[in-house]
Amino acid sequence: MNLAELLAGPVLDAATSLLGRQLTSTVGGTTASVTLTEVEAYGGEDDPASHAHKGPTPRTEVMFGPPGGLYVYRSYGIHWCMNIVCGVEGSAQAVLLRGGVPVAGVDLMVARRGRSINLADGPGKLCQALGVSGDQNESNVFDGPITISGEPVPGSIESSPRIGISKAVDRPWRFVLKPAIGD
Repeated sequence: MNLAELLAGPVLDAATSLLGRQLTSTVGGTTASVTLTEVEAYGGEDDPASHAHKGPTPRTEVMFGPPGGLYVYRSYGIHWCMNIVCGVEGSAQAVLLRGGVPVAGVDLMVARRGRSINLADGPGKLCQALGVSGDQNESNVFDGPITISGEPVPGSIESSPRIGISKAVDRPWRFVLKPAIGD
């Protein structure tokens, strides 16, 4: 199944299928990549923790669009966070990209983050390391400046409740890739 088909499917399937793939940012003429290791699923209007829970707004309109769209927003007015729209158009399902392991453009990520450790192990850190801002909102992962590629790297996927939310906290919709031993 190709990426477009995966993203058009149910959000939980899309979330786990993104783990282990390469997320690449080409912003400002520079390129950086991570292997995605942590994501969270959000179920749109059926999920009280989703930004789209109350229906479309100017901020969340992209979430009601076609799969593969990027919803980039400020968290607490400080950090950029990025979601990939999933499911059928109009369902507003999305996957928050929470973290990754740097694989290319590490020096660039260090310069953007001002540090050499913990470069992309959180949604705000991930966006800062990759140079993602509101400028990428409403682009898409098929031909935009932020792309998803490759096949997943080997490993096991663990689920747990989502982090930093106050509604639907019991849903085990946070997924973390644990690499296979020896890989």
